[in-house]
Amino acid sequence: MDQKDKNNKMNKDSNNKNHQMPDLIGKMNRYTGIFVSFLMGLMVLDVSWQVFTRFVLKKPSPFSEELAGFLLIWVSILGAAYAFHNKAHLGIDILTSQLQGLKRATAEAAIHLIILFFALFVMLMGGARLVMLTFRLNQVSPAMGIPMGFVYSVIPLSGILIVIYSAGFIYTAIKNRNMPVPKQRQTSQEGPQ
Repeated sequence: MDQKDKNNKMNKDSNNKNHQMPDLIGKMNRYTGIFVSFLMGLMVLDVSWQVFTRFVLKKPSPFSEELAGFLLIWVSILGAAYAFHNKAHLGIDILTSQLQGLKRATAEAAIHLIILFFALFVMLMGGARLVMLTFRLNQVSPAMGIPMGFVYSVIPLSGILIVIYSAGFIYTAIKNRNMPVPKQRQTSQEGPQ
């Protein structure tokens, strides 16, 4: 094996290591999306059952309304982490869209660092305290009788995901700091002229 082949092999190994983190984060997000979709489907079935028992059987299901509320909590908060990774949240990028290179990378890294700290301290640490407190106080749901700590556990879980996703965004911003930013196509409601 000559020197050129050795250098190519080292570059490939280096590139594989660089792509491991984004690939792992992408897989995590894919499984999160599948799980959120499953919970959404379960919520649809639960609400359909509630409607059926209330209007057809004339005897409402005692647990389905409470279960629908808990599923809505999980879908909303876990879905927020999923949407964050997909950059589907409302964002104002007037300033960052005007920046290029290192300035843009610095601004994006700073924004994601703020999000990371929020998710770490409010969602992860604060959510974990809430979960522990509800378990310690033995709070249970009235209709289903399940510990409320299980319902609230989605807060620190989503916090973990957002921390990981933010770290991935910071890594990508730093790694791509010298790459040119492609121009975004402007969409027009007027159509071709």
